[in-house]
This record gives sequence, structure tokens and C-alpha cells, in this order.
Amino acid sequence: MSKPNNDPARQPLPMAPDSIDMSAAAAIEAGEAEIVKLRADLDDANDRVLRCQAEFDNVRKRLRREMEDDRRYSILPLLEDLLPVLDNIHRAIAAAEKSSGDRGLLDGVKMVAQSLVAALAKHGCQRIDALHNPFDPTYHQAISQQPSAEYPPGTVILVAQDGYRLHDRVVRPAQVIVSTNPQSG
Repeated sequence: MSKPNNDPARQPLPMAPDSIDMSAAAAIEAGEAEIVKLRADLDDANDRVLRCQAEFDNVRKRLRREMEDDRRYSILPLLEDLLPVLDNIHRAIAAAEKSSGDRGLLDGVKMVAQSLVAALAKHGCQRIDALHNPFDPTYHQAISQQPSAEYPPGTVILVAQDGYRLHDRVVRPAQVIVSTNPQSG
């Protein structure tokens, strides 16, 4: 058995009430600092979650818009192939009108052209109206300029090849001749 330690030098000193209050105050202060830090971390985490949700919503909206555009403009390659065919039909009609040939054939080709134009329109493809309108490089491609006293400068005075747009996107710009001042000719 061991002897109890009765040596007064080895006995723990009793804590003074002031030092107990100081230790408790320091612990409370440390706990409050930890709470403030944890609240700041929580606010930061909530902010990151909100930012991630907003980014996710933006990505979802962008993908939806891209899918809609892809669906809306999916026939663009087909239109690029069909428009030269339509041009050739219009040339055939113009040539047939100048000759004294069979009117029945001419009427038939005109009906085919109207049917093709209607089918294109049904799918959102429209001819760009260029004649006598101000030149717009978004919709028109100037192939020449011609002096004109009849129209103000910058006006389309002749359409060499019709342009077309699919919904709001230009498939092919109209090839046009644009007026200039008569003195500059």
C-alpha cells in the first residue's frame, strides 16, 4: 500500500475565485468565437449552394435554348440544297414566258414552283423582300451599284437572286444591285 501524499508542497493549490471566473470567461469567449466562425462557414456554404443552383439553372436554360435552336434550324442543310432548285424553276418559268411555247407546260411548272414555295413557307422559310428597300448587309449581298435618279442612294433597285431566311436566320442573302447618286456614276 502506498502512503497518502501529505506533503504540503505536493498538494494542488486551491484555485482562487478570480482565476475560475477568468477561465470560464475565456472558455465562453472561445466558444462564442467558434460559434461566429461556424456561422460564417454556414453562410459561406449556403452562398455556394445558391450559386451552384443558379449556375445549374443557367446551364439548363442554355441547353434548352440550344436544343430548341437545333430543332428549329435542323432543316437548314436541306434548304440550302433546295433553293438552287427553286431558282432553276423560276428561270425555266421566265424562259418559257418569253417563248411562244406550250402554255399548259408553263402553267404546270408555275404550280410546281408555287407548291415548293408554300412547302418552304410551311416550315418557316421565307423569301427576303429586297426590291426597293434600303440595302441591309444582314439580308442583302451587293453585287453591283448603279446610278439612279429615281431611287435614293443605298436602295435595292434590282434583285439578281432571291434571298431566303429560316425563321430569323438568313439561309442565303439576296444578291442585289444598289442605287448610287446619279452624279457618282
